[in-house]
Amino acid sequence: MRRRLTYFILIGLVLGVITGWAINASIDDGTPAAAAQLAGIAGKLNILTTIFLHLIKMIIAPLVFSTLVTGIAHMGDTKALGRIGGRTLAWFVGASLVSLTLGLVLVTLLHPGSGLGLPLPAAAAGSGVDRSAFDLAKFVAHIFPESMIGAMAGNEILQIVIFSIFVGMAITSVGEKARPLVRAVEALAAVMLRITDFVMRFAPVAVFAAVAAALAERGPHILATYGFFIASFYLGLILLWTLLLTICFLVVGARTKLLVRLIRDPAVLAFSTASSEAAFPRTLEALEAAGVPPKIAGFVLPLGYSFNLDGSMMYMTFASLFIAQAYGIHLALGTQIAMLLTLMITSKGIAGVPRASLVVITATLSQFHIPEAGVLLILAVDHFLDMGRSATNVVGNAVASAVVARWEGELGAPAELETARALEAPAKN
Repeated sequence: MRRRLTYFILIGLVLGVITGWAINASIDDGTPAAAAQLAGIAGKLNILTTIFLHLIKMIIAPLVFSTLVTGIAHMGDTKALGRIGGRTLAWFVGASLVSLTLGLVLVTLLHPGSGLGLPLPAAAAGSGVDRSAFDLAKFVAHIFPESMIGAMAGNEILQIVIFSIFVGMAITSVGEKARPLVRAVEALAAVMLRITDFVMRFAPVAVFAAVAAALAERGPHILATYGFFIASFYLGLILLWTLLLTICFLVVGARTKLLVRLIRDPAVLAFSTASSEAAFPRTLEALEAAGVPPKIAGFVLPLGYSFNLDGSMMYMTFASLFIAQAYGIHLALGTQIAMLLTLMITSKGIAGVPRASLVVITATLSQFHIPEAGVLLILAVDHFLDMGRSATNVVGNAVASAVVARWEGELGAPAELETARALEAPAKN
C-alpha cells in the first residue's frame, strides 16, 4: 500500500504540472482580468489541498501528544530522558549549524542575487509579512502553554511538546499506578495512525490540486525568471541531503539504505504539498518500520518539528543573503557570521507560526539594515522553494531519529524484516 501511494502521489504531481501549465497557457495574456481569473481557478483548486491539510492537522496534536508521552513513559527513568534529550539537542544544534553554514557558503560563492535584473522594491516599502509574529519576549512566554486544550485546539506544536514532556515525566515518577493511562495513550497513538491511513488515501488528489494551482496562477515563466536562484537553492538542498545521509551511514551503517527507501513516501508528500507537517504521521511509521524504537521516534520527531528544520534554516541564510546581493549590499564576513548565529537562535521553535521562515527572514533583514521590502523579491517563488525545504525537514528529522537510536544502542531489527521472518517461519516448520 505504501509503495502504491508513492506512485499515486508522483502521478498526481506530474498531472498537476501538466494541468496547471495548460490552464495558465490557455488563459494568461498579461492582463489584470486574466490574472484575476487564474487566481480564482487556483483558489478553487486549493480547496482540495486545504481539506487535506486540515485533516492532517486534525491528527497532529493527538499524535504528537500520544507518541511523546508514550516514548517518555517507556524510557523508565528521568536519567534516560535527560541522556536522550541531551543527545537529541546536540544533534539538532550541529545539524542547524551545518545547514546554515552550507547555505551561507553557497550563496556567497554563486551570487544568485547579483545581476538578477528584477525591479527592486522601494527600500522603505513594507514587506507585508507580520513581524510581530516573532518577538523574543512573546516567543519565550508562548512556549509554555496556558491550557492544554488551547494548545491542542491551536495545533501549537511546541506547547504540546512541553505539556507532553511534563505528562510523560509525571507518569514515569508515579510508576505502576499510571500503567492504565500509558495503555490508553498507546491506544490513542494506534488509533491516530489508523486514521492517518484513511486520510492518506486523499493525498494524491491534494498533491495534484496544490501543484496545479501554483502553476496555473504563477505560470512556468516565474521559474525561468528566478531559475538561477531556484537552481542554486536546490543544489544546496542536494548537498545537504548528501551530507546528512553520509553522516547517517557512518553512524547507522547499511540500515541507511532502508531508511531512505522508507522515508521516500513522506518526503514526496512533503515536497508535493509544501508542508512537512503533512508528512509527520507517515514519517513516524517509516521510522518504526526502519527499527527506530517508538520511544525514541516518538520523542525525537516531535522535538525535531520545532527545533530541527534543516531545510528551512538553509533557506533563511540563502534568502537573506540573496536579498542583500539584489540590493547591492556588501556584508563583511563577520556580519555574515553574526547573521548566521542570529538565525540559529531565532529559527528555533518557529513551528506553528504562519509563513514562519519569511517572518524570521524579515526580522533578520531589519536587524542587519537590509530593506525588509526585499522579501517581496522571493514571495513569487516561495511556494516552489517551500516544497524543497519541507522535504528536507522530513529527511533531517528522520536522520536525527535514526542517529539518536544508534547512539542509544537501541536501533532494533527493521519491522519489514521481522514480518518476512514471521511469514517464513511456518514454511520451515
